[in-house]
Amino acid sequence: MMKRMLVAVAVLMASTAAAEEPARAPDAVRQLEGCWQGRGEVMGKPVTIAVEARPVALGAILALDASSVAIADPSDRYAAHLVFGGGKGAGEVIGFWSDSFGGSMTATGTGSVQPAGFDISYPYPDAEFVNRWRPAGEQLGWTIIARDAKSGEQPFASYALRRVRCAPAKPPQ
Repeated sequence: MMKRMLVAVAVLMASTAAAEEPARAPDAVRQLEGCWQGRGEVMGKPVTIAVEARPVALGAILALDASSVAIADPSDRYAAHLVFGGGKGAGEVIGFWSDSFGGSMTATGTGSVQPAGFDISYPYPDAEFVNRWRPAGEQLGWTIIARDAKSGEQPFASYALRRVRCAPAKPPQ
């Protein structure tokens, strides 16, 4: 009986200690928190873009929603839902990419904190997409480079965003 009590106390203490110190997304990732708007170019096409990033899972993960619209054709829309968190090693960033192309176009990414932000790469069958996030106060630069063995690195997308006030949360219905 005493052994069971000691085991139960040890398990309770271990779970309490773990609950006191949840993981945190790296500072470079957490700098994206908030709302951003701007313009950019995707495969040579000018777009407007809006981004909202918020901590989830007790701050261990940052969830980011991005939506863009082609300036020349408002019916040409795109949306992505990304998540970022720290890896096991210092400065490591792990992420997941999902978007309006559906479940078959999701990818898990790996990257690292850089002096001015962080980089994360997502492997796809035709290329690896390297995302470079560069927050600087109220400005945010986001570039995406497509990298493959045949043609090396090619620009895919680039955005210049500025921090804006987030819209009030909608009440649940």
